[in-house]
Amino acid sequence: MSELSFEQMLEGSVKTIRNGEIVQGTVIDVKEDEIILNIGYKADGIITKGEYSNDSSVVLANAVHPGDTMEAKVLKVNDGEGQVILTYKRLAAEKGNKRLEEAFESQEVLKAPVTQVLDGGLCVNVEETRVFIPASLVSDSFERDLSKYAGQEIEFVITEFNPRRHRIIGNRKQLLVAEKAAKQKELMEKIAVGDKVEGTVKNVTDFGAFIDLGGADGLLHISEMSWGRVESPKKVFTVGQALNVLIKEINGEKIALSLKFPEENPWMTAAEKFAVGNEVTGKVARMTDFGAFVELAPGIDALLHVSQISREHVAKPADVLAIGQEITAKVVDFNGEDKKISLSMKALEAPAPVEEEAPVEE
Repeated sequence: MSELSFEQMLEGSVKTIRNGEIVQGTVIDVKEDEIILNIGYKADGIITKGEYSNDSSVVLANAVHPGDTMEAKVLKVNDGEGQVILTYKRLAAEKGNKRLEEAFESQEVLKAPVTQVLDGGLCVNVEETRVFIPASLVSDSFERDLSKYAGQEIEFVITEFNPRRHRIIGNRKQLLVAEKAAKQKELMEKIAVGDKVEGTVKNVTDFGAFIDLGGADGLLHISEMSWGRVESPKKVFTVGQALNVLIKEINGEKIALSLKFPEENPWMTAAEKFAVGNEVTGKVARMTDFGAFVELAPGIDALLHVSQISREHVAKPADVLAIGQEITAKVVDFNGEDKKISLSMKALEAPAPVEEEAPVEE
């Protein structure tokens, strides 16, 4: 039997590897662009930065350290210089694909940081596997600017899984819609017409404001914002403002709100303040051809008929009055049931002196 050479004995003492095999090794050095592993083979294994992660900003020295153990997949047994080229990210991606397939089948809720913000959506990485979340599936409402999600950890489910076509789609909207529906159901079960609840101004329009009640939105119409007159909701409310509101009406999923609390109704004390014969002061709120409406208090308007403006003839109110003008008048009629008050400025004017007739000569 012939004796084996030293080289032959050395080759027989180390394992053999082949392309595609998964190996385990110990990190012996970390450079700027590569990681060197002892894989128990006659040559060391090399993982380049590009084969470690898809994230170009990763710093290898921060990610791995000498002495760490790692699993990797063999790409080339010999790169021409006697080194073994390995990949970490592709092995992780295979594991990630398996993980995502299981999550897709079970509809498991996943959580991962946003690694990239695109015009059409967001990218997240799950165990080195890229998941794309289209802009339409990021939120339950349209969002033009997605930049706020950069680096943010978000929850989602996998609603499409096709790794062969590199199409793995995540859906965050589905979770938000389900969460909103659960909160809405909980809210609707505990509120009733007449309740006072806390809310936050979510959006302000020309006709009203939408209030987030913590599970559903309610509409605070401009006519319900005050017992007085509100010209522009945008001058009164701001997004994010906290409010105590009254549940006025519930119609299916629609909730109508009000800030006109019954105990603050100005007509409750109007009979005393604006009794017939009382002299009152108010501001001209609006005018018609037949008279002017005068605001005596927030929510209480009185009619000053054109015939009651002056003892002198007035063709139309706009000839002598202006919107916003403060006037003093006398209450000549009060109808609390119909919420009608009539005023007269003429009643406060002194009557014109009566001219004496000259004696008739005999």
